[in-house]
Amino acid sequence: MMALLGAFNFSIKLIETAKPVSAMVGAFSPPVEGGFSECTGLEASLAVDEYREGGRNDAVLRFPGRITHPNLRLRRGLVTEDLWRWHEQFILGRGKRRDGVIELLDETGNAVRTWRFRRGLPVRWAGPAFNANTSTLAVEEVEIAHEGLFTQAGGAVGEFLNTVASVFGGS
Repeated sequence: MMALLGAFNFSIKLIETAKPVSAMVGAFSPPVEGGFSECTGLEASLAVDEYREGGRNDAVLRFPGRITHPNLRLRRGLVTEDLWRWHEQFILGRGKRRDGVIELLDETGNAVRTWRFRRGLPVRWAGPAFNANTSTLAVEEVEIAHEGLFTQAGGAVGEFLNTVASVFGGS
């Protein structure tokens, strides 16, 4: 029986969408990765389209519709300006979307579950709240709208399954 995993050990990497996926393992330009204290929004909802067939009063036919995803929210201690700079580039009209990888890690630091999102767009950035009466850390938050969330197994098995899926047209 597999042990339950803590939701506190994770890694996040962002890379410009135009870059090849293989670059996610290597250098980032500019890098935005790791160090996040919170990640929310790993969700997907399937809309259901209803069809009321004429002459059939005992049921409503239901068909799968569009998939929707809420925005991702990432929080971390304020240490560098890379998230602000990414958001600022969109304010200035020069922004580049980023793809992302969120990995759930086991106690040894190995990825056991991975989520990928496509074409991330920083729709909101929030800086720290200041209060001289507390000793809390300065925290920043970025909210990312994206165009798809995909999950995959982590580690060597996950890499093998992802390779097989890509050969047969999966995402």
